[in-house]
Amino acid sequence: MLDWLVTGHVLHTNPASFVRGPKFSYTKGKRPILTPTEARKLSRSIPTDTLVGLRDRALIGLMIDTFARVSATVTMNVKDVYRKQDHLWVRLHEKGGKHHEMPCQHNLKEWLQEYIEAAGLAEDPNGPLFRTVDRKTKQLGANRLDRQRAWAMVKRRAKKAGIDTPGICNHTFRGTGITAYLEHPEAKLEHAQQMAAHSDPKTTRLYDRRSDQVSLDEVERIGI
Repeated sequence: MLDWLVTGHVLHTNPASFVRGPKFSYTKGKRPILTPTEARKLSRSIPTDTLVGLRDRALIGLMIDTFARVSATVTMNVKDVYRKQDHLWVRLHEKGGKHHEMPCQHNLKEWLQEYIEAAGLAEDPNGPLFRTVDRKTKQLGANRLDRQRAWAMVKRRAKKAGIDTPGICNHTFRGTGITAYLEHPEAKLEHAQQMAAHSDPKTTRLYDRRSDQVSLDEVERIGI
């Protein structure tokens, strides 16, 4: 309205032009996370007598143990799992075409190796690491698993594991891994930032949900 009055030469300037709306900042992310117990329950509930089960366990473990975005994992190719310094590493495909390399935790190393070997993926190094399932054969096909199918898989696996955390999604595992790491007494925020490939430590802090447990513990002290 005031801008219209300025345009119509009724006012020389808009007196409200310097008014700024309130700014909001968040100190904690809104995505739910899993406790270490729930994360173990989920991974152990996935049957590994099928290629699909091996794939799903490897993908979920990868997101938890490397703090990776789902988009960084589903865009990986088979050759992005490789040996370096006598250890298994992964090359994550981050935003802007950047690559982020991480060594594998021992469980993740085992899960990735079992999946790749059982699926015979080593023979196709340039092919997608995580693949869709052929509806007819129930076997892995040649097409890349996308983030929407990964999300559907996560919800399905969580439900079967009896984990009813509302809003669970692919990003849940990023916060789960970061929080679990920071709970270690020798963990450092800058290391978590580096592993998560965050440019700003403030972003990493959004995934730190240790205060949730502190709040619950303190609430229980109310003796009414």
